[in-house]
Amino acid sequence: MSAVRVGVFGLLGSGNLGNDGSLEALLGYLRAEHPEAAVDALCGGPEAVTARYGIPATRLHWYRGEYRTASRAGAVAGKGLGKFIDVFRTAAWVRRHDVVMVPGMGVLEATLPLRPWGFPYALFLLCASGRLSGTRVALVGVGAAPIGNRATRTLVRWSARLAAYRSYRDAPSRDAMRAMGVDTTRDGVCPDLAFALPTPPAGAPPGPAGTVCVGVMAFHGGDDDRARAEEIHRRYLDGVTGFVRWLVDDGRPVRLLTGDEVDRPVVAAILEAVDSPLVTVAETASLADLMKEAAAADTVVATRYHNLICALKAGTPTLALSYAAKSDALMARMGLGPYRHPAREVDTDRLVEQFRELEKNAAELRRTLAERNRVAARQLKDQFDALTAALFPTTGRARPRARQEAP
Repeated sequence: MSAVRVGVFGLLGSGNLGNDGSLEALLGYLRAEHPEAAVDALCGGPEAVTARYGIPATRLHWYRGEYRTASRAGAVAGKGLGKFIDVFRTAAWVRRHDVVMVPGMGVLEATLPLRPWGFPYALFLLCASGRLSGTRVALVGVGAAPIGNRATRTLVRWSARLAAYRSYRDAPSRDAMRAMGVDTTRDGVCPDLAFALPTPPAGAPPGPAGTVCVGVMAFHGGDDDRARAEEIHRRYLDGVTGFVRWLVDDGRPVRLLTGDEVDRPVVAAILEAVDSPLVTVAETASLADLMKEAAAADTVVATRYHNLICALKAGTPTLALSYAAKSDALMARMGLGPYRHPAREVDTDRLVEQFRELEKNAAELRRTLAERNRVAARQLKDQFDALTAALFPTTGRARPRARQEAP
């Protein structure tokens, strides 16, 4: 029996800790349940993925400047040529595999600025290549949301239709795909894959008493907010800075968290504006690092989705600066639905009131999170069992026919 050839696909190794955490969780499942599988990746940062996870990796796009703005004729031509070449590169890579998995990530949404001919086009090429070559493509625990841009919505809809297997990280994601015209009757919902990562060990060294982790983000609104992007960002930054200043005035140590390389200017702006030794920056290279920071804190206030996941999985009372339905759904799933504040309209005074309420109920919220994390672990085990049954016939288990929706 030859080894099953498994490919993983996505913007992995590109500096986003949430994306890499989803990959790490999927690799943990594959190594535990399918150690015979030969795994490699088609991804945004192949060198980083190979160095960190020890699997061969290929660059996602032929044109290296894919995600830089093309202002010169040469760059525009390079991008155009790259789109054509990537058709054949993607198809050749997909054909070499029995299964290709897209692990977690918000691959079916545009809650952050997104061009249709960037990642949505790459995902469509992947799913179309899988259908044409007979390679099963699985979208595993992915995020989705309503999309306003017609071209992006069309590419996302057809990508989902062409996939052999789909599951979502929350019910609103499944609802969004149903609203786009995808038959989701047999599609499952499970917690985000990051909940399958190890939890920091009990008794991890605590931080200074009263430490608050504040997770920040280079937030400029979503894909439909491009005209107001700078206004939204300024309001967000001013509100978060005001909250950090209030914490410092109250004598509270603050640890600033990020989740992507693009967040660093926000950190720099807050440090300059507040200018206090009580404000420090956590150096995090993985979701495990983020979880350790959250576990050592008394409370967390965060924006990025996977900052929230890390804090909730660590069992730390958390308040979400919510920018999308996925954050709202996550907080509701974990029993902290009331502790949300809109990232687009940060009101420092109101945020302080909610934070005080969070602290007052901290003991009860820790008990709630412990129970919800146990439920999430059981649900993810069921998700991985379903994935094995659907995609790995060589394990000897009965395999139902993989779902392929007619175009």
